[in-house]
Amino acid sequence: MTNIRLIARLDVKGPNLVKGVQLEGLRKIGDPNVFAKEYYDQGIDELIYIDIVASLYERNNLLEIVRRTTKDVFIPLTVGGGIRSVENVRDVLRAGADKVAINTAAIKRPELIREISKRFGSQCMVLSIEAKKVSEGKWEAYYDNGREKTGIDVIEWAKRGYKLGAGEILLTSVDMEGTAKGFDVDLVRAMSNTVSIPVIASGGMGNIQDLINVINDGCADAVAMAHVLHYKKFTVQEVREKAVSCNVNVRRLKLWSR
Repeated sequence: MTNIRLIARLDVKGPNLVKGVQLEGLRKIGDPNVFAKEYYDQGIDELIYIDIVASLYERNNLLEIVRRTTKDVFIPLTVGGGIRSVENVRDVLRAGADKVAINTAAIKRPELIREISKRFGSQCMVLSIEAKKVSEGKWEAYYDNGREKTGIDVIEWAKRGYKLGAGEILLTSVDMEGTAKGFDVDLVRAMSNTVSIPVIASGGMGNIQDLINVINDGCADAVAMAHVLHYKKFTVQEVREKAVSCNVNVRRLKLWSR
């Protein structure tokens, strides 16, 4: 059985690591490279960088941040925000990223998913989905950092993205994001039961039990954490050790070589 991955999500605006609630009310936290290195030293499995205003301004400012990070951080790195073309993907990969996460550009032109997958491999193409609940068992896909409605059903969009070549889904509940009230487990379970590619649960973790719930009940393949790490509620080691003690199939603690 594949290990459940523990991922640190770092939302970036300009040069700053930021955090909000439901993707709004952004608060500056610090230098994203400093936080990335700290999580790496603590043994995080992967990192995700998202430029959360990039699509709004039609540009991505993460290349220099990525270059700095990959000088002393040697784990898989996913980068998203403002990526609109195969050329943008090439630039991000050359800067040191391993994967790209795409939301807005994929919704506006779904064929981009296929183009990236064919050029760089499906393992590189992460479909980022921002979901808001509309009724019991139904969610709508949003874009532009949760600002814009699409009228598209989240589950149907995931199916289409998978058929076009997405190799993974970063699933963010806009309703729960930044609230520290737990993941939308129903959403994650519905997604995990629909597609055969890995699903990363994002948005809502407030304690370690939330992580255990979304893995055991939501069938998540990976969990993205932000609030609990940025505000030092828990270290990566504490999260991992608690998960292991609850028989969750995460990688046993062994810090990466520095």
